[in-house]
Amino acid sequence: MILRRDRALLAIDIVLDVAFHAGRGTEATGGAEIADRLQAQRRGIEPVLQALSRAGILDSTRGPKGGYRLARAARGITLAEVVEAVLDGGEDEAAGRLSTAVTRPFWQSLEALLRDRLAATTVADLLRQAAAAGLRRPATEPLNFAI
Repeated sequence: MILRRDRALLAIDIVLDVAFHAGRGTEATGGAEIADRLQAQRRGIEPVLQALSRAGILDSTRGPKGGYRLARAARGITLAEVVEAVLDGGEDEAAGRLSTAVTRPFWQSLEALLRDRLAATTVADLLRQAAAAGLRRPATEPLNFAI
């Protein structure tokens, strides 16, 4: 059920954070850094990071310079993909005739609208919204060894 907001929103927040701070470049952003920026606990976001990596949305690198970066260009990752990567697929059982005849079909129509909107929105669209809101992506400066 797509309208389980908590896990879906966390996945979108994580992917946007990685896109904003690391993108597809050589820099990776660590899980602890992501958790700090999202004000979440590391162990709470780790299963979501793993699911996003398994789905091919994030690349992960181990080691001291390890972390996460986008596996593909931001314009090629839809929010529908992000949400699908973390959904468990479990459906609630309908409880009675009214639920089966009225509530369930209504909820399914809402989910169809939401899926369409998620499929039409990419991570690049969210990055543009962040820029329009005045948020600046961190610039990584090359090391200067001049003395």
